[in-house]
Order: sequence, then C-alpha cells, then structure tokens
Amino acid sequence: MNSINKRVKIFSLFVFFMATITIAPAQQAKTIQLWPGAVPGETKLKSADIISSDRGGNVTRVESVTNPVMEVFEPKGGNTTGAGIIICPGGGYSILAIDLEGYEVAEWLNSIGITAFVLHYRVPGNPAGALMDAQRAIRVVREKFMNSMPNLKKIGIMGFSAGGSLSARTSTRYSDKTYEPVDAADNLSARPDFALLIYPAYLDEGTNKTLTPELKVNDKTPAMFLFETADDPYGNSSLVMAGALRDQKVPVELHFLPTGGHGYGVRAGNPAAETWPGLAATWLSKIVRNN
Repeated sequence: MNSINKRVKIFSLFVFFMATITIAPAQQAKTIQLWPGAVPGETKLKSADIISSDRGGNVTRVESVTNPVMEVFEPKGGNTTGAGIIICPGGGYSILAIDLEGYEVAEWLNSIGITAFVLHYRVPGNPAGALMDAQRAIRVVREKFMNSMPNLKKIGIMGFSAGGSLSARTSTRYSDKTYEPVDAADNLSARPDFALLIYPAYLDEGTNKTLTPELKVNDKTPAMFLFETADDPYGNSSLVMAGALRDQKVPVELHFLPTGGHGYGVRAGNPAAETWPGLAATWLSKIVRNN
C-alpha cells in the first residue's frame, strides 16, 4: 500500500469512528422531580407532560408541563470532562422541542464527555414559572449531583431560541428570589458557571431593539458562547447580548454565520447545525479547564 492510500484509509477510519461517536445514543435517562411538593406559582395539579399531535418538521413537541423535571444523561464508560449542562429546549415558551433541542443535544454532549440534564420547564405561556424551574434545576444539580458525582465540578446552562432566552435570564437573574425556598438545595447558588446561547430569541426587547431590560448584565455574569446566523429573524438577540457582555468585560465568544435560519438543533443538512457543535466543543474544553 503506497503512502497516499495508507493516509486515505487512516482518514476514512477516523471519520467513521467520529461518526459512530456522534450518533451513539445517550444512556437511559434518570428522571428527577424538581419540586417535591406543590410547584410554586402553578395553579394546575401536577400531571405528566402532554405531547402534541403536531409532528411537523419531525419534531416532538411537549405542549404542556405542570410538573417540571430533569432527565439526566451521563456519558458512557465514565468518559467525563467534569462538566454538566442543563439543556433548555426552545419553542416560544409555548411548547418544548424536546427531541430536536433536548435529547439530540444531550447525545452530542455525552459524546464529548459532558453530563446532560434536559429540563422540562413549564409551558405554555409561563416565562415566570420557567425561570423558577431553571433556577431550581441549577440548585438541585449542585445539591444532588455535584456531591454524588465526584467528577462533576462545573454546571452550565444551554438553550435554543426561547430556551436561549431562558438561559440568558437564568444567567443574569440568578440572585433574584423568584420562589420561596422548599428545601436545603435552595440555600445554594442558582448562578451557572457558564452559558451557551444557540440562536437565542427575545434578548433585544429594549428600546430600539436594545437589550431586554430584565437582563441585568454585570461583571459577575458567567462567560457565554453565542451562535447565530444573519438570516435568523431573531439574529439581533445575540448581537446585543454580546455587546452587553463585552461592555462589562465578561468573556464572550460570538459566531455569526450568513445562513442557517432558525430551529436546526444539531441535525445534519443545515450548515449552521453542522458548524456550531465543533465551535462550542472547543470553547467548552477551555471553559471546563480554566473557568
């Protein structure tokens, strides 16, 4: 075998190996109830999620959550970086795109050694309840998992579209008291160690499309990774957030591609979906090591 053919064969084997990592299914999830008793601010009784009959775009939509939970996916074989990420699927605060921006993202995170927590936050039409759920999720992870998983040292939050909005709100309003404490977990900080906002929405609802007023960015705001495209109608959200973080000297990395649209998750066939995971993985490797 000549040297060129040998290199081609080695490269082909490498590509095949990486593909098998990418598509390997996440391990069976553990489900964690966020609220042991009544859900604060919730008028409806706790019940199982309601799944919409709408499967447009090959997306599973959760149309009602009254009992917020996290589903926990751990990397296989103890291959962990020491980081965990709470995933907030998008859906306009009306539904949760639970597979597209939840389970499929968890598989990708597991493949790079990160424990994934898919958050079922309250929908429809309950942004206030969603923020309570996200704050509580960070505290529960710190109380229940960072003590029992010795390799889990850092916890971040990540969101898509409305989930990106929720992640930004959680990252800037972590000191706000949004609910009365229910147990010892609520003595812990709700500040994530880092955040990733992938095509986030609703961050530019201030005057003249400036930063949304509730997002109080300061020098204690966690480092952020932002990814967006120019043809996304919500594209300005990432720009104004990046500017606010820069002004406060908060570490921020922004990637802005020309095309890709909105709502692509990690699915192949979209140039943005095929680009951001690699960039995010590189950023995460530095954050986990240095943060």
